[in-house]
Amino acid sequence: MIIIKTDIEIEYMRHAGKVVANTLLKLEEAIRPGITTAELDIIAEEYILKQGAKPSFKGYCGFPGSICTSVNNEVVHGIPSKNVVLQEGDIISVDCGAILNGYQGDAARTFSVGKTSEEALKLIEVTKQSFFKGVEKAIVGNKLTDISAAVQEYVESFGYSVVRDYVGHGIGKEMHEDPEVPNYGRPGRGPTLKKGIVLAIEPMVNIGKYNVEVESNDWTVVTVDKSLSAHYENTVAILDNGPEILTIV
Repeated sequence: MIIIKTDIEIEYMRHAGKVVANTLLKLEEAIRPGITTAELDIIAEEYILKQGAKPSFKGYCGFPGSICTSVNNEVVHGIPSKNVVLQEGDIISVDCGAILNGYQGDAARTFSVGKTSEEALKLIEVTKQSFFKGVEKAIVGNKLTDISAAVQEYVESFGYSVVRDYVGHGIGKEMHEDPEVPNYGRPGRGPTLKKGIVLAIEPMVNIGKYNVEVESNDWTVVTVDKSLSAHYENTVAILDNGPEILTIV
């Protein structure tokens, strides 16, 4: 069931979204060769708690970190670790969630570590822009898969592939609510978008094929062909005057 949010609930989600957005900005400043993903996790958790919020991911289905840190060919759900030291030329996708006043914010960014290859930088930018292509379709009266089709068309025009095993989702009091938001598919399908629907739209894009698998820790998702992967996500409210991105400051 899709839960329609009231104006007051969306206002609460704006506050949670701001915490997430600012956390990601702090992490972007901290990311450099030599830092561990565990250190990034500490930075994020400390900042979120100082805002009076709670990290959404910590303990969620047993996840041990406050953020997900996915490096290079890791797609999503990478576990922060003191043994993972970022290297010059890496890329890292950071997924962050926060709960404030009972409501969730959720966003992800992929960052370069030091000087990164042109190929990696292009992947990061295409993934980001595919999100915005999808958001253009997140308007009242459209169908859900209008978003999906716009993301896929843009990504594939560059020869990249869209991950299919993991998708976006509704969000509100719970991190994951209905509906699922695929990043691929034909337009004109699924539920009609209405004012008050809030979605976490999150393209996950691979340079190589879209096939992925889960590592032995039962969390970290990687590309089967070891190709680089990038992730870009925001929490988006559908309003009468168009979509509002709640996790950008």
